[in-house]
Amino acid sequence: MEKITSFTINHLKLLPGVYVSRRDKAGDTTVTTFDIRMTRPNFEPVMNTAEIHAIEHLGATFLRNHKDFADKVLYFGPMGCRTGFYLLLTGDFQSKDIVPLMREMFSFIRDFEGDVPGASARDCGNYLDINLPMAKYIAGRYLEETLSVIDEKRLNYPED
Repeated sequence: MEKITSFTINHLKLLPGVYVSRRDKAGDTTVTTFDIRMTRPNFEPVMNTAEIHAIEHLGATFLRNHKDFADKVLYFGPMGCRTGFYLLLTGDFQSKDIVPLMREMFSFIRDFEGDVPGASARDCGNYLDINLPMAKYIAGRYLEETLSVIDEKRLNYPED
């Protein structure tokens, strides 16, 4: 079998950043999949499921309520390797196009106070596995160490 595109990226050279993972056609619409890479694969610890879960709830809620992007959001969810998230938007975008959106979203997560949306037995299948303090810490670290200093090597996948 042929490797899927995401398995052809050299993860030993991949830095935290915002990358276009792929573009697909759905009828006449382009769908852009973003790789929101928050930790350096195979070099630093992965995120735990509880903070990933909190970021997922807060990020999805933020994106689906965003004044400019709500109608473009198809999906926001974690990578199985626990090093980041995938964001699928309708439209043909470049990585740099969503950096302001990511800064806004991760600021929202970092500064969030109160109950995590959907964190109840009625609304979520694993509502007890949510760690808001760690999600806020990780969001702040990603803002400071990646999004605030982002450059081409964190916007384009590394050459093999």
